[in-house]
Amino acid sequence: MSKTKSQDIRTRCTHVDHMEGDPYRAHVSPIYQSSTFSFESVEAGAKYFSHEEGGASHCYSRIENPTVQLMEKAMADVEAHGGQEELEALAFASGMSAISAGIMALGKGGVVLAQEALYAGTDQLKAGLAAEYGVTVKTFDGTSVESFEHALAAEKGNIKLVYLETIANPVMRLTDVQAISALAHDAGALVMIDNTFCTPYFVQPIALGADVVAYSTTKYQGGHGNLVGGVLVGRKGLLLGGDVQNYRKFFGGIPGPFDAWLTLQGLKTMAVRMERHGENAMAVAQWLEKDPRVSTVWYPGLESHPDHALAKREMPRGFGGMIGFELAARDGKDAAVMGAAMMDRVQLCTLAVSLGAVDTLIQHPASMTHAKVDPTVRRQTGISDGLVRLSVGLEAVDDIIADLDQAMG
Repeated sequence: MSKTKSQDIRTRCTHVDHMEGDPYRAHVSPIYQSSTFSFESVEAGAKYFSHEEGGASHCYSRIENPTVQLMEKAMADVEAHGGQEELEALAFASGMSAISAGIMALGKGGVVLAQEALYAGTDQLKAGLAAEYGVTVKTFDGTSVESFEHALAAEKGNIKLVYLETIANPVMRLTDVQAISALAHDAGALVMIDNTFCTPYFVQPIALGADVVAYSTTKYQGGHGNLVGGVLVGRKGLLLGGDVQNYRKFFGGIPGPFDAWLTLQGLKTMAVRMERHGENAMAVAQWLEKDPRVSTVWYPGLESHPDHALAKREMPRGFGGMIGFELAARDGKDAAVMGAAMMDRVQLCTLAVSLGAVDTLIQHPASMTHAKVDPTVRRQTGISDGLVRLSVGLEAVDDIIADLDQAMG
């Protein structure tokens, strides 16, 4: 697929969409914007449906599509840049579609151990719908390997899947992927991890021991806020031709060709964008930490972060583009009131959910993305009413800081 065998992710990202066998040798891969594909003969169609060699290569875009398959190969190639074994990938219509299929297919018939602090959509799946599909979800403190050991012991070998987030959304706490993966494998369980905040540029979870990695490609892989998509990348034999692929096939969760093509274009610049996101976020976090109007800053690149040592080990390239912070109470107004006032006054930053776009996005988790999470659970996992989540963009960092400065008043 790729013109180069380089192990450097910056090179691999740049060459993701070279399609082998294209008779026109297009420099940019074409979009196969077709719902169905014709057969050369009845025999070719019959062989396709019976999975015999020599059958048609494609049939119907709900099942597979050439542009989607190229995006899947690109995602697997980029994720495997560290030289570990060849991986496989399966694209989905959204990040939640990917996460739901992975949890339901890989965890069915057993117990899924999930960390407590999770993205709100995953938390709602964990708290309700999963049980209706025969998946029992138990939780543990993702920041504590000891908590995980206790949870494993309590279930006595019933664990089928362990579900993690590299950096918990939005509280910015880290999980020791290597240690937890080793313990999970000893117990006969698979490990699936949402690496959306970090991308493979900053963290390679499979190299640390995980089995399947989930991404909302809406975020940093796309990078421009113009698509919705998701993907699972995993070790050979876990995704293709089994239950996970059947979940996508029968629930119709495949992305459209155009979204897959946009993802390929975004991947080309992902490495260079992530470098800039990380540099800008570090500068903004350091500025926030020194400002007396701010009481707390959650960014793994800061020495004050409780997981900073772990972050240096798991994230050797940098610490990502996401920051959580809370303003100090002032003039008789608590942190939640101060934060809301600040977000209403931003001019350069965009008040919007999602993350990973080229511009800086700011939002209030307690009333927006995590509004439907039980308030008790929110507080237990560190999502205070005053927490502000910042997705640091690619603007000149001095302009980002100036906007936050004026907005804080």
